[in-house]
This record gives sequence, C-alpha cells and structure tokens, in this order.
Amino acid sequence: MEKRPPSMNWKGIGLPFKLTIASPASKFLRKAEKNLYDRIIEKLNKLSDEPFPPDAKRVVGREEKVFRVRVGDYRILYVVYFDENTILVADIDKRSKAYR
Repeated sequence: MEKRPPSMNWKGIGLPFKLTIASPASKFLRKAEKNLYDRIIEKLNKLSDEPFPPDAKRVVGREEKVFRVRVGDYRILYVVYFDENTILVADIDKRSKAYR
C-alpha cells in the first residue's frame, strides 16, 4: 500500500483538495448517462475530502503515482499533488479500457 507523507494530514485540516478534470475524463463525463454521471460525481466529491479512501489502489506500471477508485465497472484514475492541494482526474473509463 502506498504510504502517505507523514507531514500531510488532510483529515484534520478541513481543506478539501481542488479537483482538476483532464480532457479524457471530461469527455467521458459529458457522454455518460445521468445515473452513472451522478455516481461518479459523488465519488469525486468524496475524493476531494479524502484523496486516499480505503478502496483506492496504486496503478502499477506507471511512472507517476497514479491511483484508482472503482465506481461499478468503471475506474477513476487520478494523481494527487500535495504541494498544490490538487487532485488531477486523469481518466474515467471502463476497466477494460482504463489501464491502456
């Protein structure tokens, strides 16, 4: 499991992370059905409060520290930038396509 930086305790500070959505993720959200869209937005809102929920996993084989969370059969791939207090949502797609 990925270790969190010891000096970064986001739970106690009350500052949510800012979400930045990259172009592929934004395109996916524009095309998503309403039910799926609502579920993904709910998960993204939770990510802004806690960037490493219990179901988050590190994506193996990537140079940058990319994490993923599940929303049904879909995966949200994201990178956390502690110095900027930002989460970059890199991609959202079905599991079979998300890791390419």
